[in-house]
Amino acid sequence: MPEMVVPGPVSEERCIREAVCIHTRKIFDSCRDKDCIEDLRVYPTRSSQEAIDRAMSVKACSAELLYAYIDVEPVSFNRGFYTVDVRYFYRITADAFIGAARPVEVTGLAVFDKRVILFGSEGSAKIFSSSGTDCALDPQGRPRTAAPIAVVESVDPLILNLKLLDVCECRPSDCGCADIPNAVAAAFGEDLMAGGDSHRLYVTLGQFSIIRLERDTQLLMPVYDYCMPDKECTCSGGDCGGQEDPCELFRKVQFPVSEFFPPNSVAPRGTSYQEVRACGCCS
Repeated sequence: MPEMVVPGPVSEERCIREAVCIHTRKIFDSCRDKDCIEDLRVYPTRSSQEAIDRAMSVKACSAELLYAYIDVEPVSFNRGFYTVDVRYFYRITADAFIGAARPVEVTGLAVFDKRVILFGSEGSAKIFSSSGTDCALDPQGRPRTAAPIAVVESVDPLILNLKLLDVCECRPSDCGCADIPNAVAAAFGEDLMAGGDSHRLYVTLGQFSIIRLERDTQLLMPVYDYCMPDKECTCSGGDCGGQEDPCELFRKVQFPVSEFFPPNSVAPRGTSYQEVRACGCCS
């Protein structure tokens, strides 16, 4: 019996069993970007605004990407192309220094809008599916148009700068923080302040993102065999009703000598005890 083909690189002598037609999403166009977003206004929570108004300085802590709203619209003057509008919602965390007291942690919302144009081809078919999401015995999904689907992949941004400015020094283009999704507003636990302040925060972020347009399509693919898992299910790393002896697992853990006796200097890479044992270079 020929050796089973497993997922991964396939040598040339492997025989293709059959060609099958699969339904999947094909990427028609994509782009990647590295945005330096300067001086985004931060809309703090009510308690955070009280601390910011009394603060003498601020120090940036972290930025978290909470949500990205995506809208796809066709470009009227260029068939097959679409605009992808993305609105990023960030939670900004900083320390506000008030006199000689300990810093007060403040949080707020920052919003960034981004637009790209990508090729998504054309399609006019209406798509129906028997699979649905409603809580019924046998629901049917609502029909969809053949417009492409936009997918945005982003990581939490880097805080490059944070400013504390008086209201009189703020940008004239500042606008109120409107159209906040309920899920984003609920992440702060308090009302967000857009006015009545004497100090404001402005943050500069570094954002990495990948944006692509996909369409449902049918592709002809070569098939080697059915994909059967070759790894047995074990209880390591999870609770399996006490079948694993915790003492036996603990005996396998190496004694952390370096935690008790810190080295006098940082060892070069590849020379630490853990790295030497991991690469089998003990000889």
